[in-house]
Amino acid sequence: MPSTPPDGEPVPLDGALPPQVAAGAAGRRFGVYLHVPFCRVRCGYCDFNTYTATELPGGGDQAGFPARLRAELDLAGVVLAAAGVPERPASTVFVGGGTPTLLPGSDLAGLIGAVRDRFGLAPDAEVTTEANPDTVSPELFATLAAAGFSRVSLGMQSAVPHVLATLDRSHDPAGVPPAVTWARDAGLAVSLDLIYGTPGESLDDWRRSLDAVVQLAPDHVSAYALVVEPGTRMAGQVARGQLPAPDDDDLADRYELADRMLAEAGYGWYEVSNWARSPAAACRHNLAYWRGDDWWGAGPGAHSHVGGVRWWNVRHPSAYAVRIDAGHSPAQAHEVLYGDQRRVERVLLGLRLAEGLSVEDLPEGGRRRLSELVSRGLVDSPTAGRVVLTLAGRLLADGVVRELLS
Repeated sequence: MPSTPPDGEPVPLDGALPPQVAAGAAGRRFGVYLHVPFCRVRCGYCDFNTYTATELPGGGDQAGFPARLRAELDLAGVVLAAAGVPERPASTVFVGGGTPTLLPGSDLAGLIGAVRDRFGLAPDAEVTTEANPDTVSPELFATLAAAGFSRVSLGMQSAVPHVLATLDRSHDPAGVPPAVTWARDAGLAVSLDLIYGTPGESLDDWRRSLDAVVQLAPDHVSAYALVVEPGTRMAGQVARGQLPAPDDDDLADRYELADRMLAEAGYGWYEVSNWARSPAAACRHNLAYWRGDDWWGAGPGAHSHVGGVRWWNVRHPSAYAVRIDAGHSPAQAHEVLYGDQRRVERVLLGLRLAEGLSVEDLPEGGRRRLSELVSRGLVDSPTAGRVVLTLAGRLLADGVVRELLS
């Protein structure tokens, strides 16, 4: 979710949605995102909507948080029904943060139970939680699996201690292999999340992390380039010259190395920053974002999208608690996406996928530029009427999108 949402339009206190959200809803999948904003420490690079215990006096307390998420899920059911959106079981649920596994396993199990009670879960629902390796145990994973979780996304980030220290990550890399084993023993699929381009990380350091991932053989791998976000502690360190800024050429080298090593180990890319052992192992929840499906995001700062209407909740847990406890919608603002805006989003998101996007989704100018982009090696020659990025195009994805939309 973006750190600074757009201004948007006011949302009624009851959270009512415009009636157009119901159009075509029966043909779209529905997912649920649950945002747990708690962290033990604030990582210096992170600008996500997260808070440590010392930053949350009063109403934003951790103990009362699960009940407030359940209250928002109840509100979601009322709001969607009032807008005429047909009932649909959740095909995916994703618990993110923050560090969701700072909550007791019973609380996480109860949240999935609340989703099941309010919306139902599809028989093959993908249910994921993010987790830090130092917050898990065999008992926790057994509890989650019994509650209906099917997948865990472990924040490994790096296998190199000095890289983790620069990122302010609290876990020991030696804790990742047992966490993977415990998850597998509980019957959970495993994704490992990596960050590359940390100041002071060498190419050999990055290779060492990739080697560690390949040896662990997870079902899924995410690898994201470090972005030094304004306002973070790392941004201040870079501005003062204490840390070097990531170099674009170095980041490209690391991406190419990741793509090569993962491909050799049997992983296929399905989105610019994501690889899976098989199509079935791809993260279906994130695919729903990229394909423009519907989802309700519950929790402080969570974003939602239904039928071309997007909204976002107030960010601070205390403000969220005040609204929920008053029986009001926690939504801060919303925006309605019209024809041109929805086309831009289809291109922006769809082009990131290995399945590509339909040539028909491009504006006329973009269709005229295709042959030039093919000649420059940025997109493959369209087959079956679809546009797919090459490896070089993935490295320059934002620029390719701009050219196709200009």
